[in-house]
Amino acid sequence: MASDSFFDEQKEQSLIKARIVKKYFWAWANVIIPTAKKAGNKIAYIDLFAGPGRYKDGSSSTPIKVLETAISDPDMRNMLKTLFNDANSEHTHSLQDSINSIPGIENLKYKPNVINYEVGENIVQTFNQLKLVPTLFFVDPWGYKGLSLQLINSVVKNWGCDCLFFFNYNRINMGLGNSYVKEHMNALFGETRADSLREKLQELKQEERELTIVEAICEALQEMGGEYVLPFRFKHENGNRTSHHLIFVSKHFKGYEIMKEIMAKESSEQNQGVPSFEYNPATSMQPLLFELYRPLDELEAMLLDTFAGQTITMKEIYLQHNVGKRYISKNYKTSLNNLEGQGKITAEKPAHQRPKRKGEITFADSTKVTFSPKQ
Repeated sequence: MASDSFFDEQKEQSLIKARIVKKYFWAWANVIIPTAKKAGNKIAYIDLFAGPGRYKDGSSSTPIKVLETAISDPDMRNMLKTLFNDANSEHTHSLQDSINSIPGIENLKYKPNVINYEVGENIVQTFNQLKLVPTLFFVDPWGYKGLSLQLINSVVKNWGCDCLFFFNYNRINMGLGNSYVKEHMNALFGETRADSLREKLQELKQEERELTIVEAICEALQEMGGEYVLPFRFKHENGNRTSHHLIFVSKHFKGYEIMKEIMAKESSEQNQGVPSFEYNPATSMQPLLFELYRPLDELEAMLLDTFAGQTITMKEIYLQHNVGKRYISKNYKTSLNNLEGQGKITAEKPAHQRPKRKGEITFADSTKVTFSPKQ
């Protein structure tokens, strides 16, 4: 359960997190709605740790932002079903009051459903037995109790269903070494992987521990069928330690591509135009630290190696190479533009493409790129 002070005011990290969810909800709904109209005319948003609706300073939490978004759109108003749960009855009462006070809430076809249950095996079994309508699933627990691979899979198993969940790295890092919460860790990683992880972590330094733990949860989700997994890291105010991660899971590349662009824009730092997929309040205070790494140079070297001897379109390069990496479409276009300028590739531009102005990057998706063979 969250501490009483957690909802006193909306910290900047919470604001970024809520904005990511709101942006993705809007984009996801607009992709899903045309198909959903032909198959039941319903979409859904589920939040199992919904909180009180508003912070004590009056700012809106994620459930309110989602409902306000739905009210503003005619299709969503008539299609969206929502389920908000919290184990704290004070939170659910406050949330219900906040929902009732939203201007235009009566225009939603389906009244928001607010419930008060402890998240556990019963909810997992219920979701497993249901064929869900296209659903965006948000899981934001205070710690890790109730968060499990089975819970996530019980929702993303169906078409059009994506999940965003809060991964409290610090508490999970400590939990992996605590026999009293072994059951919770096993539920989160799977017993075999959790045991292997405990053994690996004994030898690792702090930064290596974090990378190993996040990699393990991503692998577990992919094995479960969530092929596209994307973590976004939040740092503490001093920028020295990780606070938590927001992890996105989808079975479809389109969702992954949309979320990648959203998280890229919310990153606190971009080096050579490559997003960090991290919100770090200290980035602006430590600029030299972030100039030491040149990720676009690294991408150019990878492309020359991966596609040596091939002729392939810009779009195919992006689709084949970007999953699991923090590069977005414009990074590939910039890299290819640089490589063409260096004479390391040749590019066959579409006939209709106008001549490039000096300094302009104009690699269309259909541009054919020829890479030299490996030396």
